[in-house]
Amino acid sequence: MLHSDDLKAKLKSIDRSGYKSYKSLAGRYKFEDYVLIFDKVQSDPFAPPSRLRVQVPQQVAGFPQALFSTPTRRVALEDFLTRQFGSASADSRRKIRGSGKSGTLAIASCGQEVLERSSVNVTDEYVEARFVAGLPADGRVILGNEAYAMLFGILPNIVRQSLKYQNLDKNALSKHIDVVEDQDFIRHKLEELGLIAFVADGSILPRRSGIDDRPMRGIAVDVETLDVVNPGEIGADIVIPFRSPASLQMEIQTPNRGPVKGMGLRPGVTLIAGGGFHGKSTLLSALERGVYNHIPGDGREYVVTVNGAVKLKAEEGRSVEKVDIRPFINNLPFGQSTRAFTTQNASGSTSQSASIIEALQLGAKVLLIDEDTSATNFMIRDVRMQHLVPKESEPITPFVDKIRQMYSELGVSSILVMGGSGDYFDVADVVLVLDNYLVKDMTVKA
Repeated sequence: MLHSDDLKAKLKSIDRSGYKSYKSLAGRYKFEDYVLIFDKVQSDPFAPPSRLRVQVPQQVAGFPQALFSTPTRRVALEDFLTRQFGSASADSRRKIRGSGKSGTLAIASCGQEVLERSSVNVTDEYVEARFVAGLPADGRVILGNEAYAMLFGILPNIVRQSLKYQNLDKNALSKHIDVVEDQDFIRHKLEELGLIAFVADGSILPRRSGIDDRPMRGIAVDVETLDVVNPGEIGADIVIPFRSPASLQMEIQTPNRGPVKGMGLRPGVTLIAGGGFHGKSTLLSALERGVYNHIPGDGREYVVTVNGAVKLKAEEGRSVEKVDIRPFINNLPFGQSTRAFTTQNASGSTSQSASIIEALQLGAKVLLIDEDTSATNFMIRDVRMQHLVPKESEPITPFVDKIRQMYSELGVSSILVMGGSGDYFDVADVVLVLDNYLVKDMTVKA
């Protein structure tokens, strides 16, 4: 292993050389507090940045073993450190001059979910961060002094801020790990409790936009006060925290937060109805993302769905390769078989049929379906249409005719958003109605 002084000497020797001279940096360098590793050096300042790693020994990093004592806690810790590294390196490019990607120091970007990544690896021996670096150049001429400033000035500061326990916000770190651990605990507890999903009271379900998954900004207002609150008077959007109907409310004891109250959904067929813009799809979307853990402050930290849940929709134009869609589509004109259906341009109904069969083959236990993104002729076929076009002339068996069979024979539950057809009332175990973002259990009335 080389020493950091060797890296300094190399940077000095290749200053103002052609960019390919950066290739000589490949290898491992021992710094005072960590090891810097060049895994792949870019060949051009406009090419994807170089791939680097830093390994900080645990004697220096100082993370208590309790913070990564289980797989769940380890993933949460690594996620937190990835976010810290990303935040610390966010403005690095503005500090280094050069062409192309010069000065870039970046790690994998994180969304609202806490996922297992390869960006940070925490072990008993070390903490390792894997990131990219745009080695500085003027055109294709190496800027050795700028590279020195980046690798010996900016990078050590990022490491100090993000990979040393003593410099982190310990309360934020502890909360991050505890919240993730609670979510995993609930997810593993669902089957024991006879549930497929849980939505905690007080959850903030709406997002800022279709392309921004962060929670909607606004003032949280209890739904019962809506009739006396004018959004214009308070100068902000109103956000309605989730509140479970009394008939479905339950309490789950978690290891860190303690008791959490919310709505428990049991296996079977759950129908989500209600007027347009009242929150039906928002609730379904939260359940869809409930297979993942979320960061503190997301609003969906305690919206948890079993691992086998999957959102399905019509995907007109998708490719289908040898899928047996006979349960839904059969008896095509001219005797065409659907036992091993293949097409490069599926219709809405055939694509949705294929997606369901594929999901079942992969072990899906809960299907999440929204009428807004479904093929109408696949979901329903009303009585008047059945009188006009007899069953023997219709190749499509609508989903409503199969949904109970899927649960009774395969144990596959369904949660559907359906605001335009009452045909599903007859096959639903639970009917929820969204009214001004308030969930009501209307099973008996339906």
